Amino acid sequence: MLPQNFTLLQVTPALDGGGVETLTVDMATAVARAGGRSLVASRGGRLEDALAWGGAELIRLPVQTRNPLKMLGNARSLESIIEEEKVSLVHVRSRAPAFSALAAARKMGTPVVTSYHGIYSARSEAKRWYNAVMTRGDRVIANSRYTRDHIFAQHKVRPDKVVLIPEGVDVAAFDPRYVERDKVTDLRASWLPDDGRAVVLVAARLTSWKGHKLIIEAIARGGLAARARLVFVGEGAESALGRELVKTAAAAGVTLTLAGAAKNMPAVFLAADIVAAPSTEPESFGRTVAEAGAMARLVIASSLGGVAETIIDGETGFLAPAGDAQAWAAALARVLDMEQEARVAMGVAAWTRIREHYSIQRMCEATFDLYYELSEKA
Repeated sequence: MLPQNFTLLQVTPALDGGGVETLTVDMATAVARAGGRSLVASRGGRLEDALAWGGAELIRLPVQTRNPLKMLGNARSLESIIEEEKVSLVHVRSRAPAFSALAAARKMGTPVVTSYHGIYSARSEAKRWYNAVMTRGDRVIANSRYTRDHIFAQHKVRPDKVVLIPEGVDVAAFDPRYVERDKVTDLRASWLPDDGRAVVLVAARLTSWKGHKLIIEAIARGGLAARARLVFVGEGAESALGRELVKTAAAAGVTLTLAGAAKNMPAVFLAADIVAAPSTEPESFGRTVAEAGAMARLVIASSLGGVAETIIDGETGFLAPAGDAQAWAAALARVLDMEQEARVAMGVAAWTRIREHYSIQRMCEATFDLYYELSEKA
């Protein structure tokens, strides 16, 4: 429930389609549908149409800047917005704009919520101070238990300020019941002619820590190339790393398709037999794993970070040690050896878990409660 005449101002650097941007649009839409007014201060991006369709308003500001003079200008602009639009609460979603937004909100006496979305590294005290801006709201949202523990380990913050609200997945969009089957068939045909081997999907931008090399090595080391083929979906197919991965797979005798970025991710997940998330560094939440679970796909993921909370090992998917190719080979072999009925049952268990614990509706309801509490105290 939202307070009466509630106006939310979210501040985020861009609207280009990443996890933070998607959450911004999701929350903006939820507030508008609940009868509130929803504003987003951002430089904009390709999700602008989605924001407008959700009933929210974009206020174009260069809040992504780290230039001190421009940040000061942003603070003054945000002060004016808060006053003129009668903003009830400011929700900040990234570090660079947080300095301007916090200054403006404090001057105007407006409550502030900050969302600690990432596992920010700090190799110096100066960087730790910079990261700590995300703990200076009246409340701090942690998107997983792992993120919450990271906040306490890295920053001096009162435990009662930090609120655990797991990220949410759009379970209406990510639902296998509503995906057109011909799109799934077309996807599989575009990847490679169906030869009876299981499709192991890694849906992630091509970067070194996402574990693409590890999964190639695991299939090769486990002697699984005759039973499984890899499909990598995500940006970076034309990059140097993409070319390197193609060479690595060919040398190992592993069939690999680099499919590039995809727009219809529900169909992508449904076209896969197994979804792998072999990241070698911890993620704060791991949206891909939750989305794949919502599509009733069996997921194998690295047992670190927020991802390890999403999956119940052996019940809704499997966890494997990060960076251990031999353990990953064993996990893949275990899944490939499963009867189809057992694999489907595990996928259904994942489908149920995501809807019970990681839906957008659940995330928004918990966040609304926080908005109400702070607005009533203001």
